[in-house]
Amino acid sequence: MYRVFLVDDEPFIVEGLSDGVDWSHYGLEICGTAGDGRQALERLREVPADILVTDITMPFMNGLDLIRQVRAFRPEIKVIILSGYNEFDYLKEGMRLGIENYLLKPIHFEELYATLGNTVEKLNADLQPAGYNEEVMDILKDNVLYRWITERIDAEQLNERARMLGFELEGQFVQAGIVRHKEADKALGSMRRLAKSRATIHCFRDNEGDSVAVFLGESAEQCRESGLAFMQAVQQTFVSSGGFISLGSIEKRGSERLAYRNAQQAMESLLMLGRSEIGRYELLSFAPENGTQAFELDWESYRPLLLSNDSQRLEARIDADFRAMQASEGITPDHVRGAVIEAVVRMKMELRKLKQSESSFEERYRTLFRQAYHAPDSERLLQALQEVARLSSEELVRADTSPIIKQVLKHVQTHYAEDLSLKSLGSRFNAHPVYLGRLFQRETNEAFTEYLNKIRIEKAKELLGRTTLKVHEVSKEVGYWEPSYFHKQFKKHVGITPTEFKALL
Repeated sequence: MYRVFLVDDEPFIVEGLSDGVDWSHYGLEICGTAGDGRQALERLREVPADILVTDITMPFMNGLDLIRQVRAFRPEIKVIILSGYNEFDYLKEGMRLGIENYLLKPIHFEELYATLGNTVEKLNADLQPAGYNEEVMDILKDNVLYRWITERIDAEQLNERARMLGFELEGQFVQAGIVRHKEADKALGSMRRLAKSRATIHCFRDNEGDSVAVFLGESAEQCRESGLAFMQAVQQTFVSSGGFISLGSIEKRGSERLAYRNAQQAMESLLMLGRSEIGRYELLSFAPENGTQAFELDWESYRPLLLSNDSQRLEARIDADFRAMQASEGITPDHVRGAVIEAVVRMKMELRKLKQSESSFEERYRTLFRQAYHAPDSERLLQALQEVARLSSEELVRADTSPIIKQVLKHVQTHYAEDLSLKSLGSRFNAHPVYLGRLFQRETNEAFTEYLNKIRIEKAKELLGRTTLKVHEVSKEVGYWEPSYFHKQFKKHVGITPTEFKALL
């Protein structure tokens, strides 16, 4: 057997990898672990390891320095990097050092398994670490494309990584499509073969395990035709054996996250309705009709209440928003139904993101979705939405969520205007700030700073709408003492400046 040495300063990562991976399946065994780079270096001088799996950011010695020093006395060792940070400089340096892969946390185990299998093949063939086969290049490309479609990578880093990996993202419009299939590897392989000669179609696996296709074009119609034709070809190829396909909305470049989110919504609606055709977002009841403006319940204000299991406040907020929506000028019953159905889908997506969608509540959720979809009047429509909120909160209470994160979420809800940071929260809840930050992202699928900014911006919108406070006063009320930073965050999340938003009210 080949020997694996694990290094990470987070004990639950080391324990999770040690216990959660069937190492013997790959002809591997754990020969040692360490909690920091310096400790790992000392042990590796004595322990004959073939594979090093290491975090990058650690106390005393970081992962890159560890790799360099280990290579001085064990040049043949294979290295797999783990990181909670999407830093391109780390990736470039890691590739120069001859790593097998750079895996982002939370770890996608299918990606880890593929990397382990490929690494063992290299060890068996006694290959040198330089050079990357097609499978490893696909994994690296998956990471880049997923960060791009979720808007977690800036343009400069994206372009540099795309050049390194040999692909381009050209086009003025974008559409995303999703394939969910019981044989995920087979699905993605078929999609990649179909897209191989098409420079405007890119396929990858997302963090949910779905296969995603992104379609680029110089016009919306070009995206629509390309996406539908491609997905029809995918359907004919293998989906008849059991699978579902969705297509999201067509958006201008810069709104990739919205295009992807709407593909996810279309997929969840398709599953809850039990339909087998390609689920097209533009044909679903919550999609805006041509020439009309979509009306959405304010999901971002519901999300933290859902995550913190505050079902009472969540239901009260839903009731108030529902009544306000009904009273709004120009809103039709179809608009109300569409907004409610979208809120139901978004709650379902949130639970799936937190890995809570495989439990026994699935059939109840599906029933409630259909009740909302076919509700004969507004009261029963509201009842269905409130029941979904209660069900979602109950499911999250049963979830194996860290108590410390629940405390943090509730604390932020009421103390958002204070000078909050991972350091101050770590001190309050007796946790190391680095550990707390990684745990927060793992369990909420969102960085703490991003979450805090969203809470503050939602509160700012409320104050701008119901008070006479000036913009700079609102900025301080919600926790921003630098007005320019407040303007930047507000425009990022709302799309317009606070002054423009206030003028619309």
